Amino acid sequence: MEFDYLYDGTEETKTRFVCFVGDSLRRFDLAITTTNRFYGKKMVTDLQTGRTAVIGPDDLEAEGYLEHVYKLNEEEAAELTAFLTEVVGPVNFTDI
Repeated sequence: MEFDYLYDGTEETKTRFVCFVGDSLRRFDLAITTTNRFYGKKMVTDLQTGRTAVIGPDDLEAEGYLEHVYKLNEEEAAELTAFLTEVVGPVNFTDI
């Protein structure tokens, strides 16, 4: 079989593993990966469900985004937003 690759690259990444519980008592087990691939956004994986999203400050401001991606209720999404606001930095639009 022949593949038509759109890209194929390898890079060193940095991953932070964190677990926390908020007032809603929902446990968040996250892997937050920093890479040059997403213009400064972080790749955030919920280790319990396997759901992954590339998240930057604009995504945290989008109404209903975290609820949709991670299947959270409003209170859980507010807790995750509060945490990720501390973690996600500004978007960097430099060339890779």
